[in-house]
Amino acid sequence: MGKRTVPAVYQVGKVLSYLAKGPNFKVKLTDIARDLGFHKSRVYYILNTLREFGLVEKDPSTKAYSLGPALIFMGEKVLENLDYRRKAEPFLKELARFTGCTAFLGKVSEGRIYVVAKEYADDGVKITIPLGYRFPLSYGALGKIMLAFGDEELKKVLLEEERLRLWVERVNLEEELSRFREQGYAEDLREVDVRFSSVAAPILDPARKVFGMVFIVGTFDELTAHFYGPHVASTAKELSKVICGSF
Repeated sequence: MGKRTVPAVYQVGKVLSYLAKGPNFKVKLTDIARDLGFHKSRVYYILNTLREFGLVEKDPSTKAYSLGPALIFMGEKVLENLDYRRKAEPFLKELARFTGCTAFLGKVSEGRIYVVAKEYADDGVKITIPLGYRFPLSYGALGKIMLAFGDEELKKVLLEEERLRLWVERVNLEEELSRFREQGYAEDLREVDVRFSSVAAPILDPARKVFGMVFIVGTFDELTAHFYGPHVASTAKELSKVICGSF
C-alpha cells in the first residue's frame, strides 16, 4: 500500500477488485477474508456498506457476495466518456464491414485488456463479448501481440502463462515474433476456442508501447486470416495516430 492512501478506502478497493478479478462470480465472506488476509468482521462491514450503494449483492440462499448492478451504470458512464471509443467507431465499422467479423477495440490497463468498443458486421458473425470484458494479457492473438511488441520484462511474465506456453512449445518463438512484428498482426486459428479464430494488431503510443489493440473475431480459416490481417494492421496504425498521436 502506498504512503498517500487511506487504509479503509484501500481495503474497500481490494475487496471490489477481488470480486471483479476472481474466478467465481459469487464468493463467500470467509473466502474473501482468507484470500485478502483481512479480518472477517472488517470484510463483513465493508460488504454491508457496499450493499447500501448497490455496489455489491448478497445471495440470500448461498450467503455469497457478488458485484452489484450499480457498477453497470458506473461502467457505462466511463465508456460513454472515453474519447477514443468515439474516435475508433468509424474505423471499427469499416473493418467489420470489410471482414464480416465483429471488430473490437481493446485497452491495455492494469495487466488486462479491456473491451472498450465494438462493431458488428451487417451480415456476418456477431460475437457477443460485452463492453468492459477483461481478457488476460496472454489470451490468444492478443497474447501473441503482447509478446511481440511488449518489453522484455512483460515477455518473461507472459511466457509463464500456460495459455502461451502451450503455443510456444509448438513453434520457433523468435521466428514467430519476428513475423508478427514484420506483418503487423498476429493470428489465433481456433487455438483458444475451437469455434472461433481471431486476428489482432497493436495500437502503439509515441513511445512505441502497446496502448491497446484492434482485433476481429470470426469463423475464418488460415488463408482468410492472412487476407484480413493487413486490414486489421492498417486499422490499428490509423488508430495509433488518431488516439495516441503516433506517426
